Amino acid sequence: MSHDPSRIAIVDRLAALGAVAVVRLKDPSVLLHVVEAIAEGGVRAIEITMTVPGALAQIARVREHFGDDVLLGVGSVLDPETATKAVSAGARYVVTPVMKPDVVAAAHAAGAAAMPGAMTPTECQAAHEAGADIVKVFPADVVGMPFFKAVLAPLPHLKLMPTGGVTLDNGGDWLRAGAVAVGVGSALLDGTAIAEGRFAVLTDNARRLVASLATARG
Repeated sequence: MSHDPSRIAIVDRLAALGAVAVVRLKDPSVLLHVVEAIAEGGVRAIEITMTVPGALAQIARVREHFGDDVLLGVGSVLDPETATKAVSAGARYVVTPVMKPDVVAAAHAAGAAAMPGAMTPTECQAAHEAGADIVKVFPADVVGMPFFKAVLAPLPHLKLMPTGGVTLDNGGDWLRAGAVAVGVGSALLDGTAIAEGRFAVLTDNARRLVASLATARG
């Protein structure tokens, strides 16, 4: 497995930030407001899922507007072509809900980090062996924090990131359980607040999450 310095830098920055905001929006017209609000609160790793209407164009918009101020990724990727296009649009990492070696390979070929989804210890190790830079444990609320400690005892080389079951106040607990970072969706991105244009709520949510992460880092 090759270790591309640019991918290592992406993973290091992601781990330093500690949280990835998983952005799923039905109305992409508010996307820049949403990203600005959560970035202001300290959550600067942004995963735009392919379920967002016109996702590739939206990734390009965010990249153009924010540049390197946010660490931009793409989520819900299911095929290598989408991975390649998303990286061309500005994504630095490719997240999938499942383990697909061809998507990992496409991300790496484009110079991006790969974060495939897995659930069992066998799947997590298989993802690592296929080149995963970080393994997204999904849905994490099904297995819980004790799972992370249990899996990392015999497999300490794994970099695991839970998505699902992460709240604004338990992010630090997930890091203490061994996660390298956390993926946070609806808990951070309050759908009602977004619909009503109350973006300051998202900034407050982001600050709460960042404060929780800080408790695990002393």
